Amino acid sequence: MLIDVIAVYPRPNFQLDLEFKNGERRRFDMRPLLTMKPWNRIVSPAIFERVSVDYGTVVWSGNVDIAPETLYDDSVIIDEPIKLTL
Repeated sequence: MLIDVIAVYPRPNFQLDLEFKNGERRRFDMRPLLTMKPWNRIVSPAIFERVSVDYGTVVWSGNVDIAPETLYDDSVIIDEPIKLTL
């Protein structure tokens, strides 16, 4: 089942707070991926924080993205409101 990401908020320690089209809010930990290509190109916090949503998933410049299925399946539900501060 494909569930689109509709909003992403970068958090400290390479975490992403995500809002999905089905209304769920989830947190995804990018740290395990940052040693692998292509995600090793976003290991700088300044670059990581420039994440955005495009076509239902999260993307960074330089054609770095991650499948929405992975974001959903490997994230945890968050109950607290998503905070926009870093």
